[in-house]
Amino acid sequence: MPQHNNSSSDPATYDVIVIGAGQGGGPLAGALARAGRSVALVERKHVGGTCVNEGCTPTKTMIASARVAHLARRAADYGVDTGEVSVDLERVRARKREIVESFRSGSRNAVEGTEGLDLVEGEAAFVDPHTVEVAFHDGPPRRLSAERFVINTGERPFIPPIDGLDEIDYLTSTSIMELDIVPDHLIVLGGGYIGLEFGQMFRRFGSDVTLIERADQILSREDADVAETLTEILQDDGIRVLTSTNLDSTEKRADGTLTACLEGPDAPKRLRGTHLLVAVGRRPNTEALNLDAAGVDTDDRGYVRVNDHLETSADHIAAIGDVKGGPAFTHISYDDYRIVRDNWLEDAGRSIEGRLVPYTLFTDPQLGRVGLSEDQAIEQGRDVLVAKMPMTHVARALEVDETRGLMKAVVDRDTGRVLGAAILGIEGGEIMSVLQMAMMGGVTAEDIRSSAFAHPTYTESLNNLFSNLEEPEAVTA
Repeated sequence: MPQHNNSSSDPATYDVIVIGAGQGGGPLAGALARAGRSVALVERKHVGGTCVNEGCTPTKTMIASARVAHLARRAADYGVDTGEVSVDLERVRARKREIVESFRSGSRNAVEGTEGLDLVEGEAAFVDPHTVEVAFHDGPPRRLSAERFVINTGERPFIPPIDGLDEIDYLTSTSIMELDIVPDHLIVLGGGYIGLEFGQMFRRFGSDVTLIERADQILSREDADVAETLTEILQDDGIRVLTSTNLDSTEKRADGTLTACLEGPDAPKRLRGTHLLVAVGRRPNTEALNLDAAGVDTDDRGYVRVNDHLETSADHIAAIGDVKGGPAFTHISYDDYRIVRDNWLEDAGRSIEGRLVPYTLFTDPQLGRVGLSEDQAIEQGRDVLVAKMPMTHVARALEVDETRGLMKAVVDRDTGRVLGAAILGIEGGEIMSVLQMAMMGGVTAEDIRSSAFAHPTYTESLNNLFSNLEEPEAVTA
């Protein structure tokens, strides 16, 4: 392995340097090292990236606690008597921390146990196309050089320029998970995936929740009927949803609470809350990389530009995961790793062209999505039919008393193939994955309609879903 020298003028040399130990960068560094390459993995904070440390792992762990509280309050619906339900947020947080530490340690052990792979804990910045300088919390910086680089530095919460925001202790998707008390009134700015998951979670923990979204619907990229149905579900849970509403400014009150000054057709001018979660999007971690020195182009928001093979404008540098823009999902980052691995080790010529992008929003019920929505299909000029069915028509959902939501699929009229699906219902992500497999295998809507699925399962309801093929609403309206 390279001999490290503390002098920044005498860099250690590797075959590959991976910047960022996320769910793409860590596995890629390990795969390259096991293939005989000398690899440095540079990480400024935590091995495992956003998913393990601030994203999927902790949020879904806390959502599980919130669902238990919700079911406990509904126990009488199932003929079960319980006492008063309360939530100990310190214990919820402790459970979350234990699971995060377990996953983080597993990721770190995998890196440290790989021969040929050096973990370098610091922040990297390019000084020329083949050299980075790594700054450490203590000690002098160190320079490392390599023939090839991979950028996997991810994203962080975007904080919009709102008057008075800097004067209050607002929360982000990271800091809200460290609360040890349940907020009396949580105001959530943003009606996307992050805002909806945390809003419902804390409502179930016991907070009053007001959700503010500037667009005319939550989940602005989804079909209106899907967004409207989820809005109704959140309102049924007791969440106040204000769409077409802007947060103009905030004020800190003498008692430590805050006032949000709003503008919208159904919004109060001034809304008092105890906590504010800012969840309006994310921004790439590229400012500190000094990408100009490496010849790597970014777009106007700072995301690294890549082609379909995940190559940047510098042909020896690839970018994977959220930092390149596009779908910001862990499974996409992991698939990016596989594409770069196969192309670099086997010259496989793999690309992201035509890749299906499934995802699941972990509200309760879940929203599982894959492929084209109805709106997207119509915008592309596709000749389609639409299958749609409420979850109240799903026998298994009735048996478990989880009937909120709907199933929806878009089908090519000529071929009968499924082009996309949205499953807003209990285990929506799992049901969506069945349809993803059908899409990958070219299974038609008729094949699904006439197949024998195990009874009684949620998937069995796909028989009935695809018996309801109709003209798209965008055409018939």
